[in-house]
Amino acid sequence: MHKKIIKRIVLLIFLLIIYIYVLLIQYIPDEITIFEGENISLKTGFGITLNSEDEVLETSANTGEKTINKVGNEKLSINLFDKLFIKDIDVSVLPKTTVVPVGNIAGVKLYTNGVLVVGMSEIEGEDSKTYKPYENTGIEEGDTIVKVNENIITSTDELIERINMSNGEKVNIEYIHDEQTKACSITPVKTSEKEYKLGLWVRDSAAGVGTVTFYEPSTQSFGALGHGITDIDTGDLLNIASGEFVTAKVLNIKKGEDGNPGKIQGTIEEQETIGEISKNTEFGIYGKIKDISSLNIDMNKEMEVALRDEIKLGKATILCSLDNRNVEEYEIEITKIYKENNYNNKSMEIKITDERLIEKTGGIIQGMSGSPIIQNGKFVGAVTHVLVNSATEGYAIFGDLMLKQSKEVD
Repeated sequence: MHKKIIKRIVLLIFLLIIYIYVLLIQYIPDEITIFEGENISLKTGFGITLNSEDEVLETSANTGEKTINKVGNEKLSINLFDKLFIKDIDVSVLPKTTVVPVGNIAGVKLYTNGVLVVGMSEIEGEDSKTYKPYENTGIEEGDTIVKVNENIITSTDELIERINMSNGEKVNIEYIHDEQTKACSITPVKTSEKEYKLGLWVRDSAAGVGTVTFYEPSTQSFGALGHGITDIDTGDLLNIASGEFVTAKVLNIKKGEDGNPGKIQGTIEEQETIGEISKNTEFGIYGKIKDISSLNIDMNKEMEVALRDEIKLGKATILCSLDNRNVEEYEIEITKIYKENNYNNKSMEIKITDERLIEKTGGIIQGMSGSPIIQNGKFVGAVTHVLVNSATEGYAIFGDLMLKQSKEVD
């Protein structure tokens, strides 16, 4: 009896070990981007090894961590106990980069690919009956309408025009759902105002204010926010066609408090264009600067981007502008570092310690996202989120994650 129990326990342990290894392997990405000399941070376990055929990997004698000191594209293999091949990883190695941390508040205007469906409602027809023309079509909130009767849709005005041109005849709609292109047919409903409607609420643009994180002189590109811009109604990351970065004017500071985040209230009306936005990602927004003078930055403050091993717990500073004048430097503390995090924008935990900033804002507030973090004379990362229950604490993204995104800007 005891032998059977022991066998079952051994089998369960064996299956658990296999399950853990399967999870670890799933977390290993198919491709990564690192900087020259940066340690390769991957979630691996006992017996899972990283190898290269052309011996580009260098292993530290003290820590066992592996680096590549050769710029270019490399292929590495993941093996189990150096015997069993698991998968290949494509590695892009970028040259070490210098940036100018910025810290200025700026305005963001984004224009979507197609029009985003943000809601649905019944339509009252000219016969006073109610209709749901979208019903059973498959279209849901968060989907993007890109074509009507093979005509590309780039704005809400174009969609309205095409639907009214139908004169109530069935229209063919092409839309994107969960990154897949789908199609359906809808018969518009004529209202008492002699207009044709689908019962869909849509949006083709978004606007707001945030903080410019860095400017990279070698490519004239910029990174900002440290997180993506999502639709206020659907919560989905906006799939953009284009965008503008413009100067912004701070109107008011609403102080944050525990349980009630504050925000920077600003306007982008009648402001100057700074540059063009080409990417809206989970790790921030990116593009090219057209008018560097509009940022009013000190090009003499160009500095290296810190590798993850160079980031330490303890004191650091952030740059931000809160009063339409100069960018100021405020003290913070880095309290936790998630060195192996390549998956989201919560790379570090930080705490505001500067009483001047706490007096002005109460801590981290909306609009401060993107404020660059500096430690030991190097660009470390950017503020991304506030902890709702503690206004002085929040998250930050590694600088290398943002730079890797900006390197891919056309």
